Amino acid sequence: MSDIKPILEVRNLRVEFPTRRGLLVALDDVSFSIAPGEVLGVVGESGAGKSMTGAAIIGLLEPPGRIAGGQILLEGRRIDNLPYQDLRRIRGREIGAIFQDPLTTLNPLYTVGAQLIETMVTHLPLNPAQARAKAIEWLELVGIPAAAQRIDSYPHEFSGGMRQRVVIALALCAEPKLIVADEPTTALDVSIQAQVIALLKRLAREKGTAMMLVTHDMGVIAETADRVAVMYAGRIVEIGAVRNVVKHAAHPYSSGLMGSIPPVSRRLDRMQQIDGAMPRLSAIPKGCPYNPRCPKVFDRCMVERPELMPAEGNLAACWLYADGAPAAEAKHHG
Repeated sequence: MSDIKPILEVRNLRVEFPTRRGLLVALDDVSFSIAPGEVLGVVGESGAGKSMTGAAIIGLLEPPGRIAGGQILLEGRRIDNLPYQDLRRIRGREIGAIFQDPLTTLNPLYTVGAQLIETMVTHLPLNPAQARAKAIEWLELVGIPAAAQRIDSYPHEFSGGMRQRVVIALALCAEPKLIVADEPTTALDVSIQAQVIALLKRLAREKGTAMMLVTHDMGVIAETADRVAVMYAGRIVEIGAVRNVVKHAAHPYSSGLMGSIPPVSRRLDRMQQIDGAMPRLSAIPKGCPYNPRCPKVFDRCMVERPELMPAEGNLAACWLYADGAPAAEAKHHG
């Protein structure tokens, strides 16, 4: 895939929040890329920086948050430093967003058809009649029955699962190159969840759309993503092919996350858990930020921050995989 140009490239992204008590660094040196048709899953506990990364890419950081360093490139073109109006044109047309709660995306005063048609007329060379025909196609594509009749319904006339399907149609109807999906299935029943995930995956493949899928649900990641980035305290601590990270997690934090997935094949008397909690932005520890919670911690972890390095076929920010690490630890790890 090395000769395929990525749709999205994030390079050394840093997001800061100036406060009265000092500067809080919400994202620190985050780098990744997503290829056409690829789904990158982004996981971690609450406060890891997953949604913040998505918001920075879309250009929807809440003030006083700001991008303080690094670059975001869409098809090789830098977008993080664009004026607001230019970024607004890109948002919707080239970057689609799917959020957790469909009611925050849909306007209750307009029919779903009116919202789809407006989006397409704004971003595509279509007149309203063409856009209406296309809107019915999109509603059929996302699995809404009797789409030709339902197009004139209001959001409150749909169930939660159907509303989320409308939101997906709304995000995809302008045929964006990149989709940022932030917890798109959390509010849905498990059966609907599986259908929506299958739909997102299929559309990414068919349309060659790159997708960043933000979630805390490892089951969704295992089912949907091609690669996964594990975030902790505003940094990527491990990134690799999803099968590899799930089966052979290199970073102790990733191992803890994977260990907390209940196995279907055997009964467990007690679930594995990660002790402690994600550090506050104002109290990120020196060295590796995971060191207070890590069962494999040793001296170097306390003083020096690890960068991503090759580990178990992935990249992990962990000193266990550096030259001179305690050999037994690295060998028996995972």
